[in-house]
Amino acid sequence: MASLRVDPATCTDADLARAVAWLHAGGVVVFPTESFYGLAVDPRSAEAVAWVFDLKDRPGGLALPLVAASLVAVESWCGPLPPRTRRLAERFWPGPLSLLVDGPADLAPGVAGRDGSVAVRVPGHRVAATLAGGFGAPVTATSANRSGRAPARHPGELGDLGRDPRVLIVDAGGTAGGLPSTIVDARPEPPALVREGAVPWERVLKSLY
Repeated sequence: MASLRVDPATCTDADLARAVAWLHAGGVVVFPTESFYGLAVDPRSAEAVAWVFDLKDRPGGLALPLVAASLVAVESWCGPLPPRTRRLAERFWPGPLSLLVDGPADLAPGVAGRDGSVAVRVPGHRVAATLAGGFGAPVTATSANRSGRAPARHPGELGDLGRDPRVLIVDAGGTAGGLPSTIVDARPEPPALVREGAVPWERVLKSLY
């Protein structure tokens, strides 16, 4: 099992250099978020994205959520956000609110939805944000578990997924668990709640109107 141990309170770019190199080489990195551990790959690598679906035994047609280091990083990657989407990003990032944006053209198959949209957020977890920042672009952040099973709050809960030779585990101890990120599409009028989660829909609406 390939792994590296980091302190979630003091994690730096240097601490995650091996994980960033693993991503650039096309590998899968298990990393902590505010709630659970996730699976990070380069969303432009068709092979790496296919590995995520294989590791999770995830059905095709389900898009993969992403995390980024900052709002600036998101806009550098996909272009300026629409006004309402940007307002929510400024209000709730870093944090557990994912926003649908138009994905860039070079995404691998399976990352974006049928309309080309992807759900992205800036996480409120130092390790997750530092990993994306070191990589230089958003990375996937789907939960680290087989489809239909409980997501892992600790590397010890990964089972055989954590022993796969394609995977490097960034071990930062336990995570808080709880609800996943709320997913919102603020581009249409009215905005749409795509998935309920940690940020109540009422709070999102109050931030817009």
